[in-house]
Amino acid sequence: MKNNIYKTLFIVSSFLLVTASCSDFLEEDPKGRLAQSTFFASENDLDLSIHALYRRAMYRCGANQYQVHAWAGDDISTHQASNKQDFREFDRYAISDNSTRLHDEWLATYQLIKAANFIINNAGKLTGDDAVLNAKVKRTIAQAAYWRAYSYFQLTRVWGKVPLVLTDDMNYEEPLATEESILNQVVEDLKLAETDLPAQWTGAPWSMNGMNVAVSQGAAKATLAYVYLSMAGWPLNKTEYYAQAAAKAKEVIDRSDAQESGYYYKLLDEFWKVYSWEYNNQNTEVLLATYYNLNWPWDESVMSTFCDVPEDIDGGSRGGGWNDSGAEVKFWKDYPDGPRKEAVFAPKTLLKGELQDWWYDPNYGSVGARVVCAPWYLASCEGNRGTEFDYTKGNDQGDMIGEKSHKMVRLAEVYCWYAEAVGRSGGNDPFAYEVLNRVRTRAGLAPIPSGSLSPEQLAEAAYDEHGWEIAGYYWGSIAPRHHDMFRMNRIKDHFEFRKLNPLIEVAPGVFRKELVELPAGATWSDAMMYAPYPASDAMLNPNLVR
Repeated sequence: MKNNIYKTLFIVSSFLLVTASCSDFLEEDPKGRLAQSTFFASENDLDLSIHALYRRAMYRCGANQYQVHAWAGDDISTHQASNKQDFREFDRYAISDNSTRLHDEWLATYQLIKAANFIINNAGKLTGDDAVLNAKVKRTIAQAAYWRAYSYFQLTRVWGKVPLVLTDDMNYEEPLATEESILNQVVEDLKLAETDLPAQWTGAPWSMNGMNVAVSQGAAKATLAYVYLSMAGWPLNKTEYYAQAAAKAKEVIDRSDAQESGYYYKLLDEFWKVYSWEYNNQNTEVLLATYYNLNWPWDESVMSTFCDVPEDIDGGSRGGGWNDSGAEVKFWKDYPDGPRKEAVFAPKTLLKGELQDWWYDPNYGSVGARVVCAPWYLASCEGNRGTEFDYTKGNDQGDMIGEKSHKMVRLAEVYCWYAEAVGRSGGNDPFAYEVLNRVRTRAGLAPIPSGSLSPEQLAEAAYDEHGWEIAGYYWGSIAPRHHDMFRMNRIKDHFEFRKLNPLIEVAPGVFRKELVELPAGATWSDAMMYAPYPASDAMLNPNLVR
């Protein structure tokens, strides 16, 4: 069944010319464009449009460069030299408007919006007297509404005010919408999605191993919970949304606990399974993921296998990894010990035939030192075609692209969001402790006694737990660490720490510091919360200015 799903999701490149053929968001090439008046004339057109939409979604969530803003969080850093300039700019909070990866993220996200808009504005042409067809039209539009909501939520987390495009028309002077109006539209789209999407999809390509491949009602509800959580934080600071976030998260939790029809979600019993190959396509914890195939072209597969692996790791004929991202030293140091930490970070690094601790470097700070000496993440790594990545073998395995699914929303996250929202809204109910402890217990941590914390302490415990659960994971995620820090207005705190960049004791008598230094004399301003608009688009739209 898996191969059939992949083949189906990979079709209709001609339709993509309708939805996303522009070489830039504000540039359009009409060649090959299907007229709106001739499309959506049959049920088959619904299938074509939704497959094209998912191809755009997979492209947007696939390669690491389309979440480059995540490097502004406190969990990942990058190479201090080499060809990592675009990552390093976010890591240093000094971003150029000519950043290639910044442009790619902007473009890929608006291409997804364009595909969604085409469906939302035109699929209704098929509505008529056929109840079955009408239901399919509603589900198709609901899926498009979800991906439009996802896209605008990501855009406003990175750029703040952006053009809010809801039609198929091209306007080279589209004004900027406020963050509040964008988020209100996100909420409207997600409410439509949760109303019209099924709890359980059946049949290929929408279902695999009895689990949803397409976005479902539960995924829409969970996403809405996090959007509410974000609206309660910076910059809107509408704290009344904390209660709404808790209520929406609890809908997902209650229906999952009851194993209600379609709500099959439950935690895997051991954390290592979450990102394992064994559970790649049968992960009951995942509410939404994007799926890939190793045989697809370079730019439509998963390029994450090499991204976290150190360049100097033993790699046989393939060489080492890319070091696009690695863990920040302080984040690794503060991460609680246990089976989760052992699964998240590579326990050892294979150097010159011997397994060493990540900090091993007899020449640290002097001539001959390792170029990159930092912890590294295992979540994205995979071995040769359907095998687990084995860190003890170095990087002489697998391809630099792969087919691990990208987990966008997990039930463990919903548990954390619920507990945090309860605490931040002033609550302290026992169920918040119960679900938070489900996550902690699996991680090998002691449960927190019910009622032992103040509401604010409960919220902070849940905030920390979510950060540890999704550490270093940025591929298409609804809520990477950067987004948590953004909504709590804590990126500036990390900026101040990074300015100091102190030595950190990582083992008795062994000290290491973060790889990337901030620019000399750098000072914080809230404008640094946002990326600059890509120069290529700012040249076309005069409204794209700070």
